[in-house]
Amino acid sequence: MARKSRKETVITAEPVPSLYVHVALYIRLSVEDNKKRGCSVENQKLVLNDFLADKPDFVVYDTYIDNGMTGTNFHRPGFQQMLSDIEAGYINCVIVKDLSRLGRNSIDTGYYIEQYFYTHNVRFIAATDQFDTADPGNLHGGIMLPLKNMINEAYSLDIGRKIKAQARQAMKDGDYIGARAPYGYRKDPENCHKLLIDEAAAPVVQQIFQWAYERVALNRIVRNLNEMGIPAPSHYKKTTGEITSPGLIGSGKWQTRTVMKILESEVYTGDLVQGKTKIVDHQQVQAGDDNLIVARHTHEPIISHAVFEAVQDYRKQVCEQSKAVPKKPYTPNIFKGKVFCADCGRSLHRQRAERKKGPDIYWFHCLTNSRVEKDSCKGVMIQETELIATVTSVLEKELTVALGMSLPLFQLEARQKQEKDKLRGQMSSKRQEIEKKRRLIRGLYENFVQGVLTSEEYFELKADYEESINTLSGEITELERDMDALDEQFVRYRTMEKDAKSLAKDHLLTAELIDRLIERIEIDHKRDIHVTFRFKSEFQGKEVESCANM
Repeated sequence: MARKSRKETVITAEPVPSLYVHVALYIRLSVEDNKKRGCSVENQKLVLNDFLADKPDFVVYDTYIDNGMTGTNFHRPGFQQMLSDIEAGYINCVIVKDLSRLGRNSIDTGYYIEQYFYTHNVRFIAATDQFDTADPGNLHGGIMLPLKNMINEAYSLDIGRKIKAQARQAMKDGDYIGARAPYGYRKDPENCHKLLIDEAAAPVVQQIFQWAYERVALNRIVRNLNEMGIPAPSHYKKTTGEITSPGLIGSGKWQTRTVMKILESEVYTGDLVQGKTKIVDHQQVQAGDDNLIVARHTHEPIISHAVFEAVQDYRKQVCEQSKAVPKKPYTPNIFKGKVFCADCGRSLHRQRAERKKGPDIYWFHCLTNSRVEKDSCKGVMIQETELIATVTSVLEKELTVALGMSLPLFQLEARQKQEKDKLRGQMSSKRQEIEKKRRLIRGLYENFVQGVLTSEEYFELKADYEESINTLSGEITELERDMDALDEQFVRYRTMEKDAKSLAKDHLLTAELIDRLIERIEIDHKRDIHVTFRFKSEFQGKEVESCANM
């Protein structure tokens, strides 16, 4: 007779399967789809909501929208956020209007449907295509899915080719296809592809070319324009209503780059030279000469070809002369992007004074008076060695003060451990409350199926519980952020401590140290230096600012 084992058999409880499905609704609208009424974001939402109307066990976790995004790749913010939530375990079903909304790249679309979603236990549904990976009759491992994806990809490529071909044909026909007319011109109200002389701005263009023809330096041209009070092109276009976005308006002052762009443009001779840029991987890049399309005499010229060619020849001559001069490389600028004029706010220019004996001298000074407008700034000039010495001294003192105001390291660790334990307790309590609400929802669904609750009662109670769950989830997220902030605070403290010891020992200011610790340096005409530091006093919560007199 066989002996029975005295060991007790341990029975592992099977996890209770969820009675509802956590759904991600994904909506995508590309530029070419914008013209199709049936593909609008609102229409896709209606289709998806209609699909879910008779499915009470489907709970929408979130709706992810990529508006104006191509389907030929998956570098889309909404889609990437959805993937992050899938990997965090919040989603186990993705629903789209049709397969083309997910993507128009057959290989990558097939990968997400057949591999990614499958390995993450995520069900995928394309509503109008009647495609559901949970339905064995879909043959998603066979020929239908790859065939549909290939058709969607071919459609996208075909649309793209047609748009490019149409644009290039328009260029050959002499049509202007830019979004806004160049400065000095306006678009014909009856034909947006034709340019007309702008009577207010054209004389300014003529004056710029005349100065260049007379070999006036670019900096002098810019100063003349600003001193004459002529609005910069972006500000002028704002007054005409052609530019409305604040990000495109600028400071209102003329810059050398703006003048150079005007002097290089053949459009002012009455010719259109288009195709200087092209789209590669959805990014605009410079194109070669073989991509250019030139159409002659398409509109009224502002300057003659003779003046234009003379200006180009002179600018080319100046460029070649500059290149022929031997240049000694500059030393690295450790203050790059950090030093500004306290009076006008412009960044200070770093200039070198070469010496035959001894090292070169570097200066920081403001160019506003010489390049923008005379007497428009009080001016700043300071030697780099003096700036380094002052900033080093101020930085050493401020680090010492900031660290001295903080707790010693071992006390900070103990204090943060207490804070973390408190946060963990709060998170645990809220997670337990969420699980309780989910059990109640499962009970509601069972009562609904058994007829104890009406449909109206079920959805009303379910909505209340889900709202409570969402509130608790948001509170947990905030607690997690607080936990991360404590970790970041400790790391910052350790880094500051290390930087303080390094400065005290070597008194060496580096670009890395400046970038890590300093937000901005402002110098006024009296050579007073105002430093705004990146680091904060750990227990005061405000930025440290300092002022030093030279």
